Amino acid sequence: MERKDFLKTSGLGICLVLAPSSISGQAPLKNDENISTQPKIVKDAEGDVLNVIGDIQTHKLIGSDTNNQLVEWVDNVDPGVGIPPHIHTKEDEVFRVVKGQIEIMVNGKTTVLKAGDVAFAPKNIAHSWKVVGTEKAKMITSAFPAGIEHMFMELAELPAGPPDFEKVASICGKHGISFV
Repeated sequence: MERKDFLKTSGLGICLVLAPSSISGQAPLKNDENISTQPKIVKDAEGDVLNVIGDIQTHKLIGSDTNNQLVEWVDNVDPGVGIPPHIHTKEDEVFRVVKGQIEIMVNGKTTVLKAGDVAFAPKNIAHSWKVVGTEKAKMITSAFPAGIEHMFMELAELPAGPPDFEKVASICGKHGISFV
């Protein structure tokens, strides 16, 4: 294909991608019209910090920021801290290790994630994680769709000390999460 023909063909394709509203008869969006979310920049030291039964979470994006598409938080966790096997019925999760080592189990398969590694835990699949090694771990966790942040806020309000597992399970259950 000649360059000129390629550009003509590509130009038509780009036009179709960038201007679907013209074809559908809808007016194109102007400024923030019909957009329910706004851009947001959150610096590393910013966010709402919650102590969720020893899991120190800094919430960066929540449902109200993303039109309930996703919630994202940073876990800063000491060795030995983790979440026992559980199943989400509402959201998928992605775990990205930034620092340290996280032993993760998804659907019965256990592996150790190090900085730069990623794991995906779809809803309705059992998963768990635990910080292993001797250093604190930092992990970015995303859940989609959003909503789980409300459970974390409830859990963070529990009194300090060893958690009452029945109370924790009850709160989690209200949000579609069960322990296995």
